[in-house]
Amino acid sequence: MDGNKKKKGLLSSFERKLVLMILITIVISGATTYGFFYSVKTQSGENTLNTSCFDVSFEEGNSIRLANAISMSDASGQKVSPYTFTMQNTCDTEANYYVILSSKIGSFSSNFINISLNKENISTLSNNKQNNVVPVDDGYGDSYIISSGSLKKDETITLDLRVWVNSTTTYEDVAGKTWEGQVRVINTVKAVDDQKNKGFVPKAVDAILSGNPVEGINEGTPIFADPATTDEGVYAMEDDYGMSYYYRGAVTNNYVKFAGFYWRIIRINGDGSLRIIFDGTQGYANGVSNTGRLAYTKKAFNAQNNDAKYVGWMFGGAQGEASTSKVQAQTNTTNSDLKTLVDSWYKTNIVDKNLGDKVADVGFCNDRTTPGTAETGNIADTGLGYGSQYTAYGATARTNVWNTDASKVQPRFTCPQKNDAFTVSDEELGNGDLTYPVGLITADEIVAAGSGKYNTGSTANSSYYLYKGSFYWSLSPFYFAVGSAHVFYENGELYNTYIDYTNGAVAPVINLKPEYAITLKGTGTMEDPYTE
Repeated sequence: MDGNKKKKGLLSSFERKLVLMILITIVISGATTYGFFYSVKTQSGENTLNTSCFDVSFEEGNSIRLANAISMSDASGQKVSPYTFTMQNTCDTEANYYVILSSKIGSFSSNFINISLNKENISTLSNNKQNNVVPVDDGYGDSYIISSGSLKKDETITLDLRVWVNSTTTYEDVAGKTWEGQVRVINTVKAVDDQKNKGFVPKAVDAILSGNPVEGINEGTPIFADPATTDEGVYAMEDDYGMSYYYRGAVTNNYVKFAGFYWRIIRINGDGSLRIIFDGTQGYANGVSNTGRLAYTKKAFNAQNNDAKYVGWMFGGAQGEASTSKVQAQTNTTNSDLKTLVDSWYKTNIVDKNLGDKVADVGFCNDRTTPGTAETGNIADTGLGYGSQYTAYGATARTNVWNTDASKVQPRFTCPQKNDAFTVSDEELGNGDLTYPVGLITADEIVAAGSGKYNTGSTANSSYYLYKGSFYWSLSPFYFAVGSAHVFYENGELYNTYIDYTNGAVAPVINLKPEYAITLKGTGTMEDPYTE
């Protein structure tokens, strides 16, 4: 008999304990509530009003009961009775809100607690940790921002909070323990003094347009090979339009709210436009892993991957047609599958909202240069760039893929080939081949922002602002090898995968026009993002 198979009619020690715990829970659940929730009036920083500015109504008699040590799947967790509360802004002006869930000291680990709001954005509670949230009641420890947003005067929002013990939890993890939590709502009123509330970005754009020096910029060049796990501020690097100013590390003042979404500023381009990357329908703090920060998940870059041409945002010849030269491979006639998807997203979320006039036609670099073995460090690199020829591309040479000298990790914002600088109508600095002015982040921008060199491994950076907790595609080709085209991606580090991998995610990138950027109000924080 297979020693790993269970004998019929017999229960393991763990199963007997679990059945006993279920019975105990049935007996005591009518008298015991393992979570209690209520609103706390508080103040938070400058320009803050008491929570009395928000009318917060908690539904009576609908508290969440955690079934002690019994874990459940997310699908089952979505069926538990929610704890419902409604918020109404009773102020005379728009106000931001934060819903904070704090765990009681002595509770079992929040690693075992999953939550959802309105049956969306399932996450493990501990992944929402905010170090700057201080509990206001004695007896409470770690605090987590589980929702944030803003309400206009008299606007109302209702939230259904569900809490359950997740499926990764074992009996031993929570045996004899409970988890208790407290919900708090904090609000801040948006400043009405435009000049007081005008942060770094509008001032920097004004300086660029006026030809004046931009103040508050770090001097020198950071060590790009090392991950930037703290807020390193803003550095300067030349791009195709002038001097660009890029954010690096765990920055907290590069939030933008545009077209109903939150974005993070990658850099202020040399012409004063803002290059921003999609970050969801709500603000997320650095380090938060949440698929809500992505426009799409489970998408391939391109279904075909057996030709070097498929590393292109666009490429020569039809899908399935082999390329016979580098020029043919890099002729921009056919959209990659991902470009078609991103174009559709842009039309729905920007064009159809009549916001296209605020977006600049600034290039997206799909660098398909083939520098060869001397630069890439790959001895198999032919530098040919077409068909099934083993080819490594420009970004691999700049991100320390095969070279052992970390000093060679030197990202760039200038695009080496005009043919690879994708624009809509600008044919002076770009190729003029785009339908819409939207693209993806580059490997160079990922490294400059603080990922560290390629394949940092154990030092992968979950602290910097580009981390979203899921791997999402970049626009930068990696190589063609072993019959498959590869591009770079971001997931707390810079890495690569084959382009027909169907679990990739998408974070669109756009550029806001300088004349729009200069009018933005706010200080750029998650609580007070740059917006109209």
